[in-house]
Amino acid sequence: MTSIPIGLWPHFQEYDPEGLDLERDADLIIQRTLEYGTWEEIRWLAATYGRERIREFVRRHGERLLSPPTFTYWRKLLGLRRWRRSPFAAEARQLWPF
Repeated sequence: MTSIPIGLWPHFQEYDPEGLDLERDADLIIQRTLEYGTWEEIRWLAATYGRERIREFVRRHGERLLSPPTFTYWRKLLGLRRWRRSPFAAEARQLWPF
């Protein structure tokens, strides 16, 4: 499959899902799929990018681009003990009610 699954399209409202490039837009696609994807879509993501590419995304961008619960879930599931801390993490946590 060369494009994102149709089930993910509603999560790319501001983009043309058919126009997304799997390589160029990898971080965006990984972020939206980890945040909103079903298990089937997560399996597609893993098959498309591989575990290491997804781990690298969560390590480098997860704290900033994923919601706190989603970041914590994927960080633990992927076994990440170190990640790039966001300079705005403390302020962002204040915005989330949990």
